[in-house]
Amino acid sequence: MPLVTFHKGGEVFQDEVKENTNLVVRAGIRQFPFPHLRYGCGMGRCAKCACRIVNGAEHLPVANWKEKKQLGEERLEQGYRLMCQLWINEDIEIEQDLDELV
Repeated sequence: MPLVTFHKGGEVFQDEVKENTNLVVRAGIRQFPFPHLRYGCGMGRCAKCACRIVNGAEHLPVANWKEKKQLGEERLEQGYRLMCQLWINEDIEIEQDLDELV
């Protein structure tokens, strides 16, 4: 089972999730990392769930068109991704800013 390490506001939250897990879906049904993960629409339109990938980016697919549109090249190059667009199958370490990116 993949291990998710989540950094926000100087705190670290860590837990295992089932393979093929979407963190925004889990937060929406009050499972880890709720209530710590900020999210909004869950469809790639608001970018509230944007996180910087600290470790594990090599296991993720390339950014889709929604991520490219919402985050732009600069944020993508800095390692940001939309959690609503990703299904976790490997260990990942992510960080979410306290303030919104958009």
